[in-house]
Amino acid sequence: MTGSPLPLADQVRAATAAHPEGTVATVIPPADADATTKVVLSVPELGEKQRTVYVDPYTGQVRGALTTSFGSTPLTTWLDELHRSLHLGTAGRLYSETAASWLWVMVGGGLLMWLGRRRHCRGRGPSRRAFWPDRSAKGVRRTRGRHAVAGVWLGAVLLFLSATGLTWSDHAGARFDAVQAKLRSTAPELNTARPGAATAPGGGHAHHGGGGGSGTADRAAEVDRVLATARQAGLTGPIEVSPPKDAKSVWSVAQVDDQWPVHRDKVAVDASPAQVTARVNWADTPWLAKLSTLGIQFHMGRLFGLPNQLLLAATALGLLGIIFWGYRMWWQRRPTRADRRSPVGRPPARGTWRRLPPTFLFLGIPAVLLVGWAVPLAGITLLAFVVIDAAVALGARRDYPAG
Repeated sequence: MTGSPLPLADQVRAATAAHPEGTVATVIPPADADATTKVVLSVPELGEKQRTVYVDPYTGQVRGALTTSFGSTPLTTWLDELHRSLHLGTAGRLYSETAASWLWVMVGGGLLMWLGRRRHCRGRGPSRRAFWPDRSAKGVRRTRGRHAVAGVWLGAVLLFLSATGLTWSDHAGARFDAVQAKLRSTAPELNTARPGAATAPGGGHAHHGGGGGSGTADRAAEVDRVLATARQAGLTGPIEVSPPKDAKSVWSVAQVDDQWPVHRDKVAVDASPAQVTARVNWADTPWLAKLSTLGIQFHMGRLFGLPNQLLLAATALGLLGIIFWGYRMWWQRRPTRADRRSPVGRPPARGTWRRLPPTFLFLGIPAVLLVGWAVPLAGITLLAFVVIDAAVALGARRDYPAG
């Protein structure tokens, strides 16, 4: 691109002229010279979704418009919903969260079984073989080795993805938010209230521009001044500019640079005097809120860019391999004789828990209760399993009376 870009106000006007059905919710100036300006519109009939209009910053020509969800394009939104709920609504979200909740148990149990087995291996290099399959093995031993070694390599990433995904799930995420609030470690909110608006007679300063009573054209006229003020305040890189919500509010400008090193400072800007009225610095964000934000960005493949995405792609392929080898291992060990009564495997002996050390029970039971509270779907499904298992055991006793 050559030449200078048009004022941001002209680009916003071009977007609203082409799509008068919506009101401006966010303006995202281009981060690169060859990118378009995104004008995000709130459209009543779209509900939680929005319409993003793409404007050429040099010509003011509208290049197109898409229905987006939190900035994601339709394809990305479809894939995100597939990941979150399998497009099955509430039932799918419950299934997805339950799977993520039990992933810890599956990965942890598999690692303990494999590493425990390797401790009893004979021959040289048992520790090395824990991280590399034995090529001389045949049959089910070869399958088990591939399944386990892939789990060892991917275990840490899988656990991290499970933890970060649960922090923004429906039920475990609510527990996480409660813990954050108790620890006073929630991310601070930007105060966008207009100075003096709360005490002003008549419900606000009507003489200030950019309030809720002003139209889209008035807000567009102020956007360049707001952007320049935010830049002077030190907000660099990709940013989002949001107009006031009402007459008692001011503009907000937020950095949206989610790639390491992350920049997520925010400022509130009063357009008329062109001054910053409030600020939230990423450096001042509590550590737990920072970890949650960084973890989610890693989970979404944004934190480290292409290497992050390649790692997640490799993890996904590896997980598919682990699942395949798991089913293949069962198939290779499946009972084929007619006199075998356990087509899905032999269950563990009943009453095994009674032989556990008292210290293990003393510490383990409270730990399970704590996990059940923190991860509700894991606790509920575990309780259902215990109830069903107890009913099966009771039925077995009635079928085989003593004597």
